[in-house]
Amino acid sequence: MIQIPFENRYVALGEQFYVKTRPTPVAEPAMIRFNDDLAASLGISPIPLSPDTGAAVFSGNVVPEGAEPLAMAYSGHQFGHFNPYLGDGRAILLGEVQGPGGDYFDVHLKGSGRTAFSRNGDGRAALGPVLREYLVSEAMEKLGVPTTRALAAVTTGEEVARDRYLPGAVITRVARSFVRVGTFQYFSARDDVESVKKLADHVIQRNYPEVADAENPYMELLKAVADKQASLIAQWMQLGFIHGVMNTDNMSIAGETIDYGPCAFMDDYDHKRVFSSIDQGGRYAYNNQPGIGLWNLTRLAESLVPLLADDGKAAVEIAQEVLKPYVASYQNAWLTGMREKCGLSENVDTAVSEEDKPLIEDLLNRMADNSADFTLTFHYLSQLDAQSSARDDEIRRLFDNPQEFDDWVAAWRQRLNFEPQSDAERQAQMNAVNPVYIPRNHQIEAAIRAAEDHNDFSVFHELHEVLQNPFVEQEGKDRYKLPPEPEEVVSQTFCGT
Repeated sequence: MIQIPFENRYVALGEQFYVKTRPTPVAEPAMIRFNDDLAASLGISPIPLSPDTGAAVFSGNVVPEGAEPLAMAYSGHQFGHFNPYLGDGRAILLGEVQGPGGDYFDVHLKGSGRTAFSRNGDGRAALGPVLREYLVSEAMEKLGVPTTRALAAVTTGEEVARDRYLPGAVITRVARSFVRVGTFQYFSARDDVESVKKLADHVIQRNYPEVADAENPYMELLKAVADKQASLIAQWMQLGFIHGVMNTDNMSIAGETIDYGPCAFMDDYDHKRVFSSIDQGGRYAYNNQPGIGLWNLTRLAESLVPLLADDGKAAVEIAQEVLKPYVASYQNAWLTGMREKCGLSENVDTAVSEEDKPLIEDLLNRMADNSADFTLTFHYLSQLDAQSSARDDEIRRLFDNPQEFDDWVAAWRQRLNFEPQSDAERQAQMNAVNPVYIPRNHQIEAAIRAAEDHNDFSVFHELHEVLQNPFVEQEGKDRYKLPPEPEEVVSQTFCGT
């Protein structure tokens, strides 16, 4: 039997926080992939898993010893509209484990059957969204972005009804916490201040122990969450990532990317890019993500107001003061990361560095006007010489009008004259932050089509392997760095529910 050293502190918070729920068994579970490295980092027994044993556990057919499966309760603003009763409609928390480093992680089945929160849903997941989440979440980890992780993916031997019948699957996810902004909203909407406090104390103990002894730990909690969210969204923006459904129930209190539904990475750059089929108004478009982060944090602040001060007016003022630096914090994180992508350091005269933001924004605007591929533009920029245009051809070809790039790169090279590092040092630093490979939509779709239509998982496995080393050119893998051909373009992505 698989040995998972479960602890279950969330259960101790009280029955108002969850509904105990066992996974619904499936017909013929079969393992697609198991994440051995992640398992080892969690202290999960390295005993080799037989396909039958692993599939049984990670489909939910067998509940590991020590697990106390439950569906978590939460609310959420969905596209700006508040739903007071959401919760885990197709996911089950098995418990938490403490890794060898001392950090705690939640282990979560997704697609494991109906719960008390399923409403009219079937509680199941289709194979396509499971493969997408496995690929993208593990790619994000290798790209250095805080994220939930994928521990296992299994097929169920059953079909789920969506727009058509599709093969079913279950993914096992791992996170530093599955508590969301919407979890706080759930109790706030019920005026249950005691439970808001219990939840806040749990989050502080579990994820932010450094604020526990502060004079106002709940103020410091809000500040810490806001700082993490600003940094996280800046990283999304620096990679051309669009979450697609930034509802408050999809915003992790731990500052991780969570709930990979209609997410996507851009190919050609567009400030207003939207992929999600349900985001008809573009609320969660690429350039709206930083502002939505603040909007969601404001909802968290509203939930925490009773804990911030005894006087309501004073509490609101504290919340406002805590969130006021968010915009500057995000902008600083974004600019720092974009400077790195462009090979620019802050170790120059202030008069020079103050022109970096306009220079970077000018590049993005030219990319948008010329349909330049986001990832390849920065990858090829990393290869350019400071004084010579001999290697400019590849990046110029990305622009509809190459002269637009020529004009910009002349200004960039002029800026590089002030850099203290050598060309080789600058290129190495840029290559360390500008990926060659991202999980492109058309490649994910190819993996899904092969798996769903032909029961062929080789495309999925090869793409996964390439994405495990995103910053280094891999021999024979050129096709994985290329944008889609016109007939391969994926213009919409879907939640899978």
